[in-house]
Amino acid sequence: MTSDTSMKISQTHAKPFFLAVHRGDLGRRFAVYHAPATGQMRGQIVYLPPFAEELNKSRRMAALQSRALASAGFAVLQIDLLGSGDSEGDFGDASWNRWIEDAAFAVDWLAERSAGPLWLWGLRAGCLLASDLASQLDRPCNFLFWQPAPSGKQLLRQLLRTKIAAEISTGKSNGLMDLLRERLNSGESVEVAGYTLSPAMAIGLESAALRPPARPSQSLWLELSLRQDDRLTAGLAANAAQWTTAGSPPAVHSVQGPAFWQTSEIHEAPNLIDATVNAMTASAA
Repeated sequence: MTSDTSMKISQTHAKPFFLAVHRGDLGRRFAVYHAPATGQMRGQIVYLPPFAEELNKSRRMAALQSRALASAGFAVLQIDLLGSGDSEGDFGDASWNRWIEDAAFAVDWLAERSAGPLWLWGLRAGCLLASDLASQLDRPCNFLFWQPAPSGKQLLRQLLRTKIAAEISTGKSNGLMDLLRERLNSGESVEVAGYTLSPAMAIGLESAALRPPARPSQSLWLELSLRQDDRLTAGLAANAAQWTTAGSPPAVHSVQGPAFWQTSEIHEAPNLIDATVNAMTASAA
């Protein structure tokens, strides 16, 4: 990475640890705390990762961005939610509600060790999780969204289509979407792209939406695109209008770079890192 920001991130300190979200089995979550490198603390940021394999593809970008934000004076906490990354449990143990609980623990942990406005930073499905989490917090928060998914229903459909695509060569794909939904509705887990999807996770994800917050908040949305303008994709335009009507108009930034969460190789998007730092420092000025 050759961005201006990359020259500063080596100054930050990252502390990996296990966060105890509750007593008993499957209660430890792997997390990384990035302490602010400057004397002035601009705010607190909790990173909420994307869904399934997208988390692994995005891990490097999330780490680079966390260090860059810490070098700019933000306290940043990354967390692997139940059954994902290096946290305890299998993916099949997870549910949408358990992930919200994990994220709430992360917010509380960071609040005890830092100061300033709270930002929920999400990527793809993590943006939906941030929206649901905000409605349950008893404190105001702001939003930093990377490539926000318009709805969980859309993500679930895309995930199930991955299973269908894998079965095309076997001739067993006809009617598979209905069959998968029937199995989930009957309380049976299904395996998709190497991940066990539980009925509780499917139901929670399908009901998730990019709902505007009850309190007026700052909202930064950054999308990777081949265009050189700030127009949102059609799927997000309606969401942006809802947020604007609710009093939290998103500041939209379109940045050129690869869709690193879905590429076959691990890619970086240095323009996105710089744009994010610039937008966040401007918001804290």
